[in-house]
Order: sequence, then C-alpha cells, then structure tokens
Amino acid sequence: MKILLVDNSRDALDELKASILAVYPDEEICCFESSLEALAMARTQEIDIAFLAVEMPELNGLDLGQYLVDLYPLVNLIFLAEERDRAYDAMVLHASGYMLRPVTQEAIKKELDDLRHSSVQKNHKRVFAQTFGNFELFVDGEPIDFRYSRTKEIVALLINNRGAETSNGEIIATLWEDDGDPEKKASYLSNLRQDLQNTLTRYKLNGIILKRRGRMAIAKDKIECDLRLAGKETELSISLYRRLHEPVQLAGIYPRGARRNQLCARRRRILIAGILRLFFCGVTAV
Repeated sequence: MKILLVDNSRDALDELKASILAVYPDEEICCFESSLEALAMARTQEIDIAFLAVEMPELNGLDLGQYLVDLYPLVNLIFLAEERDRAYDAMVLHASGYMLRPVTQEAIKKELDDLRHSSVQKNHKRVFAQTFGNFELFVDGEPIDFRYSRTKEIVALLINNRGAETSNGEIIATLWEDDGDPEKKASYLSNLRQDLQNTLTRYKLNGIILKRRGRMAIAKDKIECDLRLAGKETELSISLYRRLHEPVQLAGIYPRGARRNQLCARRRRILIAGILRLFFCGVTAV
C-alpha cells in the first residue's frame, strides 16, 4: 500500500513514519510538509492511506482530504489534530480515523488494522468492459454515458490493444477507413479525446487512460474485462461494435457517392460475418 503523510512539522513526520514502519515495515510511505506538494503527487500516484494534519498552512488537512477523495473515492483518510473540534468535519468526509496528538504506535496500529476501506474493496475494480455482444463500459455497475458514440469506439480500440500505446493515426485509420479530409478527421478526433477526458473526470476515473503526445493506452490494471474472465484472447473488433451504430455523418470524412458507400457497407458486412464465425466457432470449441 502507498501511505501519504502530511504535516508541516518535519519532526512529527519522522516520528509518524517510524511508528508506521515499526508495525508495517514493508509499506511505501511518502512524506510532505506542504499540502500542495502532497496533492500534486497524489494527482499522479494513487494513494491508499493518508495521515493528514488538520491544521496546515496554504491548504488545511480537511480540504486536502476532500481533494484526495475526489481523486480516489476509496482512499482511507486518518486525521491528526490537537483538539476534537474538527471531528465532525472529518466524519462528513467519511474518514477512516481521527487521532488526537500525541499519537502512539499502538493507536496507529489500531487505525491501520481497522481501515474504513479494506484492501479487498480497493482491489475491486470500479470499471468493467463488456466486449462480448454489444461493447459497453460500466462504472460501479452503470454504463458510462459518452457525449459521442465514437468516443466509445476509441475505448474499445484501446481495450482491444491491451495496454499497448495507440497513436492518433491508428485511431483515425480504425474509426474512418476511407480517404476523407485528414484535417477534419484530426479535428474531430481532438473533440473525441476531450469528450473522453471530460467523461472520465466526471466519473472520477483518473489514470484509466494513459496519455502522451499523440498516443494513448488503457491502464489494464484499473479495469476488469470479460476477455480475461472468459479466459480467451478473443479479438474485439470495432466493426463488431459498429454493427448496431450508424456512422456519424461528418462532411468530408465519409466516401462520396452511392457506389463507394455500397462498397464500404459490403466490406463491413464481410468483416462482421467473418468475426461472428470466428467468435462462435471459438465458443463451440470450448
């Protein structure tokens, strides 16, 4: 587990860290004297447990705790205070603990042994990808609602690539197979990427998509998928997902002329038929 310690007193941090390591010597501990620096780190690395001093300059421990909960709903917050007067505010945040100074090693062990969110809960992934049948992405059992249907196709492609980085060019080639206007495709892809980012932020799914300039990947360790549950390496095809969705009519992207449209539709039907044959043959073989 990754444990975050935040206190503006270096001596208090050192003492708290030593007490935790005396009980759980293998835990990873990060110490900060600044709430803002701790928050910056938490935005890039998932936190399991946070010991937060209530009284802090710049950003107090309770406000920092709220930010951490927004980032990681199952984070265990344990507040350190001189008085009981902020205990109710800690309860509002559904804190795991509220400790009065001076804290003892026994008290720390008791808090760590009785966390609000257990490791079993945290190992349960909030996101589930359904790839057999209609592709769907679920969060806490409910389907994610993207603004654009094409955004879901991007997620399907990333899951199909199983954590491998996928370039913007690969995404464009997969979503739009024809020779449309490259600039319009790039512009539309930018809108889809923003929709993906906004939607995942709304569901508090930080870190699900790994991004760097011009490339994206799915964080495999943060989602569950029926490909693994079924014990198969079945390929998920974007065309298979598309069979229930009409393509978005964006001027300049899709082929012009009835003849080219018919050829593209025929090509899709052939792909889908082949995929369905492979899928059902695979099921029969099992």
